[in-house]
Amino acid sequence: MSRFIDEHPASRTSLLIVFIALGGVFVDAYDFTSLGIGVVQLKHSFHLSPLELGSVTAMMAFGAFLGALWGGYFTDKVGRLRMFLLDLLFLVVAAIGAAVSVNLVMLLAFRFLMGVGVGLDFPVALSFIAEFVAERRKGSNVNLWQMMWYVAASFTGLIVLPFYLAGVSGDLWRVAVGFGAVPALIILLMRLRYMNESAPWAAHHLGLAEAGRILERTYGVQVTIAPLTAPTKSAKSPKIDFSEIFSPQYRLRTLLVSIICATQSIEYFAVGFNLPTISTRLFGANFIYAILGAILFNLFGIAGAAVAITVTNRLGIRRIAIFGYVIVIIALLLLYAGGPHLSLAIAALLIGLFIFGHSFGPGAQGMTMATLSYPTRIRGVGTGWGQSMVRVGSIFGFYFFPVLVAAIGFRSMMLALVLVPLLGLLAALLVHREPIGHDPDVTEEMSLSAGE
Repeated sequence: MSRFIDEHPASRTSLLIVFIALGGVFVDAYDFTSLGIGVVQLKHSFHLSPLELGSVTAMMAFGAFLGALWGGYFTDKVGRLRMFLLDLLFLVVAAIGAAVSVNLVMLLAFRFLMGVGVGLDFPVALSFIAEFVAERRKGSNVNLWQMMWYVAASFTGLIVLPFYLAGVSGDLWRVAVGFGAVPALIILLMRLRYMNESAPWAAHHLGLAEAGRILERTYGVQVTIAPLTAPTKSAKSPKIDFSEIFSPQYRLRTLLVSIICATQSIEYFAVGFNLPTISTRLFGANFIYAILGAILFNLFGIAGAAVAITVTNRLGIRRIAIFGYVIVIIALLLLYAGGPHLSLAIAALLIGLFIFGHSFGPGAQGMTMATLSYPTRIRGVGTGWGQSMVRVGSIFGFYFFPVLVAAIGFRSMMLALVLVPLLGLLAALLVHREPIGHDPDVTEEMSLSAGE
């Protein structure tokens, strides 16, 4: 079944499923970045200290950390489709609740719930894409999630801009956060209408007959299940062993996934999440600069993700991550070296270069590597673990920016941040693990056949 999917051209149904899965990533990214557009207003509304502001932004990451660990396990246990529907219910309710929050405690509670929904969604969304796409297009299709992230981040500014021009001021952050319920509800309805369970997961848990019916609905082919030639054990769902991703067979790839996911997240959420704040530092204190600057910088992210998609199969995930780390390090060092003497255009260009390098390299490749490094039976666990490492990094990044900038200043923070991509670069140079062109399901099948 895995060989069929790896070798068969995409059908209209499978492309629609990939689109709907990416729609979930859009909602995830929108919910994570929407608060950034109004973080200055939020600070004034609730009279937040730097530590409290860091807590508001980090609370969603705490929820996503727990959601990713729990969601990755149950994605493998109960199926991709059920988890796909559950997580969006979390996101619809949480977006509305956060938008109408009347105090800090209420906002923290709904941001935590929103994070749980995002943590649940990421493992299942990327697993779905990996299990519905042919091998030759798998890496580039999974890498589409990064482009969708930056499209969503830009969309935040486009949603808020007309409200700002209409005279809405102090409640713009509520508009940005609450609007997240709209795309979440649309994607939920599309999932209810069009989604099928993953055929490889069904083959493991529901039997080959049901997996064959899914292939028939997805690809429009007739599937015949050959009769078994030998007695088999009772058909039970295979046990999901979380610790298997740390076994000798998977240990090195899990280490590399963990480091790339955590380091890219720290660098992004220390800078990328705070693009509206950085824009006001560069262009002016007027809130319009926060909106337009964030949109401008996110265009660099879209460009970086687009380039990564086109070269994924040619360069491989590991090499792209290495090149991206190098670009990020160069941008940060130049920002520090130039300091206050940099012209506005050069400073903006270097921030854009940072976003481009991040989006092109480690920003996309950490979760893509996590998705493609494990076989179907533990892909949810592996992808969930990668997402949990992203959230560990985002917690540090959320606190890193407001607290460190308050302590040592923006310029010195850029220099300190260099240590993060440097660690990721060293890991990628030392651990030679490339998932492109190596389907773990097929590799595992061959290993089992050799053992027999």
